[in-house]
Amino acid sequence: MKILTINPGSTSTKVAVFEGTKRIAKTTIKHDDGEMLTFETLTDQIPMRQTLILDFLSANDFTLEDMDGFIGRGGLLRPLSSGLYEVNDNMIDDLQNNTHGTHASNLGGLIAHMLASQVGKKAYIADPVVVDEMDKVAKMSGLNGVERRSLFHALNQKAVARKYAEKVNIPYEDLHLIIAHLGGGISVGYHKQGRVVDVNNALDGDGPMSPERTGSLPIGSVIELAYSGQYTKAEFLKLIHGYGGMFSYLNTKDAEEVSDMLNSGRVEAMRVVKAMVHQIAKEIGAMYAVTRGSLDAIIITGGLAYNQDIIQPLIEMVEHIGELVIYPGENELEALAFNMHAFLTGVIEAKNY
Repeated sequence: MKILTINPGSTSTKVAVFEGTKRIAKTTIKHDDGEMLTFETLTDQIPMRQTLILDFLSANDFTLEDMDGFIGRGGLLRPLSSGLYEVNDNMIDDLQNNTHGTHASNLGGLIAHMLASQVGKKAYIADPVVVDEMDKVAKMSGLNGVERRSLFHALNQKAVARKYAEKVNIPYEDLHLIIAHLGGGISVGYHKQGRVVDVNNALDGDGPMSPERTGSLPIGSVIELAYSGQYTKAEFLKLIHGYGGMFSYLNTKDAEEVSDMLNSGRVEAMRVVKAMVHQIAKEIGAMYAVTRGSLDAIIITGGLAYNQDIIQPLIEMVEHIGELVIYPGENELEALAFNMHAFLTGVIEAKNY
């Protein structure tokens, strides 16, 4: 039983083939920044990415006909409950038109659908970034008419939560976990007995700063800058998610480059990393407050969990709170395969969008 998994990012397309839940081929296709700028819209990238995926399959002696399941990373859709969803006409319309926002993950379901349809099969997504299980109290922002959104790394957070549950032999639905996904964006969620009841919006201005996103900002100063005439609305939004955070200070989103700066004694790099770690630890501490002391573990995951210049000072700041578990990497392709395999074997049912 072979499964094709697709995870599009802003600068890469990650693809893997699984046999059941065992990965048998994988690649990360890097996209040149200059090339990406030649595409006027997000969906204009689809033919290029699709061709590269087909090249990967051919290089590994696979065809589309060999695949039993097609699944892509879910994008910006309307708020959904956790689970696996069939890519239908309603979803395609929302993803193509960026109805709920523009993000590279919108391409996951579209590309999976286009490839699957070539061989008469259906495509799916699982645990998209818009999974919404937040308590009502956590959604209140402080300004009537503005509500906090659940927008986070649901796929990987749910995957590592289940991995930990299996490790300790306790059902995920019985655990209380704080999970911090540290990547290009950073999300910190409180998993209360199988539901993410509170989490920061990891895309557009909430929580810790990250390599490319500002996180929470002093709103008065933001308003002054927004009305300064220096930026269009689109340019200003790009400052918040794309050119904010670490990038705005150091002109790079690459944590390894920043580590090189640290090793060379660059003071500004030391200051930025210290501030980012401080903000991540503070967000974890805030989540601990709402657990009311019911906490089984803090799990740290994501690509930045490999970087010792970030992870070691973070561990020192939060290890006193409770058990600390590190699952570095994104695990998103594995999570997609896990969900697809569960559907193909009848363990779960597909939901309707």
